[in-house]
Amino acid sequence: MNPNSSVQLTGRLCRITFWILATVSPGVGADTNEPALLTPRPPRQPQINGPTVYGARPGHPFLYRIPCTGERPINFSADRLPQSLNLDPAKGIISGTTPARGTYDLILKAKNAFGHSERKFRVVSGDKLALTPPMGWNSWYVHFNRVTDQAVRAAADALISSGMADVGYQYVCIDDCWMNAQALQKYMPDPRRVGPLRDRDGNLLPNACFPDMPALTHYIHRLGLKAGIYSSPGPNTCCGLAGSWQHEEQDAARFASWGFDFLKYDWCSYGRIAGKAPSLEAMKKPFALMGGALQRQPRDLVYNLCQYGMGNVWEWGAEVGGNCWRTAGDLGFDLERFVQVALTNAEHGAWSRPGAWNDPDYLQIGWIGRQQGTNFTDPKPCPLTPDEQYAYMSLWCLMAAPLFFSGDPARLDPLTLSVLCNPEVIAVDQDPLGCSARVVRLSGGAFAMVKNLEDESKAVGLFNAGALPATLVARWRELGLSGPQAARDLWRQKDCGPVRDPLTFTVPARGVVLLRCQPL
Repeated sequence: MNPNSSVQLTGRLCRITFWILATVSPGVGADTNEPALLTPRPPRQPQINGPTVYGARPGHPFLYRIPCTGERPINFSADRLPQSLNLDPAKGIISGTTPARGTYDLILKAKNAFGHSERKFRVVSGDKLALTPPMGWNSWYVHFNRVTDQAVRAAADALISSGMADVGYQYVCIDDCWMNAQALQKYMPDPRRVGPLRDRDGNLLPNACFPDMPALTHYIHRLGLKAGIYSSPGPNTCCGLAGSWQHEEQDAARFASWGFDFLKYDWCSYGRIAGKAPSLEAMKKPFALMGGALQRQPRDLVYNLCQYGMGNVWEWGAEVGGNCWRTAGDLGFDLERFVQVALTNAEHGAWSRPGAWNDPDYLQIGWIGRQQGTNFTDPKPCPLTPDEQYAYMSLWCLMAAPLFFSGDPARLDPLTLSVLCNPEVIAVDQDPLGCSARVVRLSGGAFAMVKNLEDESKAVGLFNAGALPATLVARWRELGLSGPQAARDLWRQKDCGPVRDPLTFTVPARGVVLLRCQPL
């Protein structure tokens, strides 16, 4: 998020020339009468979802809400749970203290009146966090400079009531404007957010819209969710409020003492410190300072670098302590850049791995606001068609991108939830191997995206960027497949039957086929 960036919003609500999503059987055209809600309703019996591996640092507070769909009440249990951890059997929340360094193989179990589910779950106590891409909600594209304590609490409640938490969304993140500005200014006209930046001891102060940060994080943690916060390495944030410059250690300690679990650190005004053409070392310096400070705290904070891909951040983001980093400017409402952002992000896939993720920006679907100059509008339905929204989610999952919804949690309609909450699609993103899909160019400007998965299957997306339906043909040698494959339609959660070389699908104009291919 950067109101001053050259890649910031243009004020145009343009329709994106992107791929309409359709998943079809081999050699069969798309059904134009297909309903928009592709994701089936979850069954009444329990189904444990989310990642199968979880990283935490030994001796630090541990919190994990088991993602599980199914009709409540559900009784939860776990085999081989370390003694330092406790499981609430009614809520499915594991809490306590991360055990000693090592790997702990658990079996998570869920049971209700309609059946039961169990799943392997590996806790890795060590130095790495975010062993799968983080998932959650961020306030920016719906609340902008109007975010409040009440809005963040409501978002946390919505993750639970909507079922988003049941498929793995866990972070509830405040973006800019929770702190004070020195005076009213163009991006901050609200007098409630003007006041002293720090107390006499140099501690960063929240503004009047956030009266009690520890109470806010406690509220979020009671739900089994985690809390995220925002700052800048410069003197000011993007909207001109207090940044962390020359207070890195103190602010890291402050965030930890308040109970936060995630920090987004946004370049913004640090350009005034680093100069117009900073060296690579100058770019790395502020993020390394905060990264070191976070690692010295007595709790785990996932660290998100927001500096728009400068200096090839994907090559050194992990070196300075980062867990994920933006690879380009804000996506904003410049939606005609959507294809470019996705494919450019995929070019850096070799750097994607557990604990280190390329971030192409948020999931801006559902009801979202927009920026017009220095004004931020109220939320309206996003301009993407339903099929375009499915394509959006498909690409982010194929790229192993962080999945942060930034729409209005108070307006989660069935379509938005269908796009956000398909466990089989999310499993592609959360695969513990941590690979990003590679791009395979096909004839006629079409292409495939192929993602290796831990179980030796592959997620395959076939993309037709043309204006007319086309039959796409991908050879086994291009996709890295061998022998006959069992194909599964991930959006509709249906088996397509065996497929053989070449993979042939009729795909509608600007459409995609999203499959999981497993050797027979």
